[in-house]
Amino acid sequence: MTRAWQLSLAGLLMIAVLPFPAPAQDNPLAFTGAKIIPVVGDPIENGVLVLQAGKILAVGSAGSVTVPTGATIQDARGKVIMPGLVDSHSHIGGGSGGDSSSPIQPEVKVLDAIDVRDSTFQKARAGGITTMNVMPGSGHLISGQTVYLKNRRGNKIEDLLITNRNGVIAGGLKMANGTNPRRDPPFPGTRGKSAALVREEFVKALDYRAKLARAKGDPEKLPARDLGLEMILEVLDGKRIVQHHTHRHDDILTVLRLQKEFGFKVVLHHVSDGWKVAEEIAAAGVPCSVILIDSPGGKLEARDADWRTPAVLENAGVVVGFHTDDPITDSRLFLRSAAYAVRAGMSRAGALKGLTLANAVILDLQDRVGSLEPGKDADFILLSGDPLSVYGHVLETWVEGTKVFDRSDPKDHLMAVGGFGAGEPRKAHLCCFGTEEDFR
Repeated sequence: MTRAWQLSLAGLLMIAVLPFPAPAQDNPLAFTGAKIIPVVGDPIENGVLVLQAGKILAVGSAGSVTVPTGATIQDARGKVIMPGLVDSHSHIGGGSGGDSSSPIQPEVKVLDAIDVRDSTFQKARAGGITTMNVMPGSGHLISGQTVYLKNRRGNKIEDLLITNRNGVIAGGLKMANGTNPRRDPPFPGTRGKSAALVREEFVKALDYRAKLARAKGDPEKLPARDLGLEMILEVLDGKRIVQHHTHRHDDILTVLRLQKEFGFKVVLHHVSDGWKVAEEIAAAGVPCSVILIDSPGGKLEARDADWRTPAVLENAGVVVGFHTDDPITDSRLFLRSAAYAVRAGMSRAGALKGLTLANAVILDLQDRVGSLEPGKDADFILLSGDPLSVYGHVLETWVEGTKVFDRSDPKDHLMAVGGFGAGEPRKAHLCCFGTEEDFR
């Protein structure tokens, strides 16, 4: 056996016995001396954050928090700690949803198409993202079920899943209107037909529910099971939120019209023209997930996109979150979305909330993530400075009390800054085949 293959076998055996993912912190861990931005309440100078078993035990100023006896203490003086970032709209992992057979495919699950070993997950950790809503694309009126993930280290999708209080996998339903779903039949060719097809599907679901009720559980009377209509009923029953791609002001109003007609929960995504219809959005009580890009273009319907949109929506009383739509915005650069919004008039507090707690609300995960409060998941990031400064860097990312990114680690640093091998899936596996000398 050659030296290279001996190294290969040894490396593979090491991988096989490594515990994966790593367990959360069993003993208390305390970060002291940092400026803490809890998102709820004012920033805390000389703050203390205590965590144990994946949860936050305490957070507050040095004089108000007692560090438990035996806790490991990490000196964070000169650093900033804030909640892990929540990305309400991402496409990391290369997942895809519906195909070209139909414009409406609610039965499709994007979780069946995600590669959790893709380097985009590592890059998201480098950007401080700890929770994300991973979507299928927007080329359909209904392109499938989204999935809410924790950015844990894992070998399979099940290692990253978030479950609801009732144990069901958490996620929304991706819908879209405007230009994206308009193409050759069987897809709609006009905006009017797009809305008509959606109405038709929701009416079918109501009829399906009536048939189920009339059958009263009798197998002989039950209609044939329909996975797509089952999913629409989850939406109509408020068990699943519609995450709706929409850009133009009239398309936004169409979504609000359908929402009022059928009574489902919805979040408006992108909302390039949101500043034009902010009052209508606020009156409907619908949250918005906004993307801010540093250069305009891409599609005609987004021509009036404006950095002022988050500020206008905030002033109208709308819940405003941000998203990457990765790869549109690289997950490593998510913090700058809030910086753009502040530059255009949004409040600093609102912008930081838009990266964290507002997005947690958008995903109905606000009882677990989005702020630094006792009892919530120990998801947080350690920064070198102001989160809205171009000179600040994410130094560490923690998910449920486990460190999943460390900028001082050369492998993580590569993912943070880019360079040869940063986007190459094979690079992580080349560790097991010896050095270049072994192949000469």
